[in-house]
Amino acid sequence: MLNRDRIGALLLLAFTLGYGALTFRIPLLPFQAHAAFTARTVPEALTLIGIGLCLILLIKPGRDPAESLAGYQWGRAGALCAVMLVYGLTVRPGGFLLSTGLFLIAGFLIMGERRWVLILSTAIPIVVLFWALMTQLLGVFIEPWPEFLRG
Repeated sequence: MLNRDRIGALLLLAFTLGYGALTFRIPLLPFQAHAAFTARTVPEALTLIGIGLCLILLIKPGRDPAESLAGYQWGRAGALCAVMLVYGLTVRPGGFLLSTGLFLIAGFLIMGERRWVLILSTAIPIVVLFWALMTQLLGVFIEPWPEFLRG
């Protein structure tokens, strides 16, 4: 019997299998061919863990069969998915700081938060700190500004 746990497990299993297939596209340097730890190691481990957890959810006994999928906030979930899609399409042309900040603010609003002081005092520091961590500490370049400001 399909219930919400099994449907979620099937969706997560499909995502995990797709993620696992993409790990083979991660390029390896010639000297990494026989190395124990490469750029693929963690993604492959996450794939195996995800597959295992999904299979456990699919195999374990289900809950009450009368459990319904009604009553969930599907509109809110759909809106979050739409915002994630827009974010994915705008993060490069819009720059990380602006796009990610707007994404977090939209997510807060969709989830029902209306206190602007809390929204802004949370979203802005998170975006700036994450950008600083990635660029300054880890050395990963992330374009901070929109294309029209890059001059």
